[in-house]
Amino acid sequence: MLNVTILGVGTLKEAYLRDAVKEYSKRINAYAKLTIKETGSDRELLPLLKTKAYKIALCVEGVPLSSEELAEKIGALPVRGYSEIVFVIGDSDGMGEDVKALCDFRLSFSRMTFPHQLMRVILLEQIYRAFSILHNGKYHK
Repeated sequence: MLNVTILGVGTLKEAYLRDAVKEYSKRINAYAKLTIKETGSDRELLPLLKTKAYKIALCVEGVPLSSEELAEKIGALPVRGYSEIVFVIGDSDGMGEDVKALCDFRLSFSRMTFPHQLMRVILLEQIYRAFSILHNGKYHK
């Protein structure tokens, strides 16, 4: 089973966002072990990225992928020797180059700017969708 970690700067204060995170976390845990870690700053992310996991930074200049392409990327990781994938979400000011440099891939969800708290929910939905695609689930259809 793949371990999925979400590293995010800041905490979710809004109840409706916490509820959405809780729901998607429950759904993802049927496919993978999910961990969400919150930090206070980019600097606090750095030691957490010194791991053998496949690390993906969410940033506007990254590569845009379709849901199917993200599923393909996630599905290929165990074959490539990875047992963990880490997604990194910066704060409202973005993400420092030092953090991005420690990541293996830069992913863009859009050229638009999203609130970083909402981005966590969007990311979790897409991770759940990716697992649904990989397991031929009904969610994506």
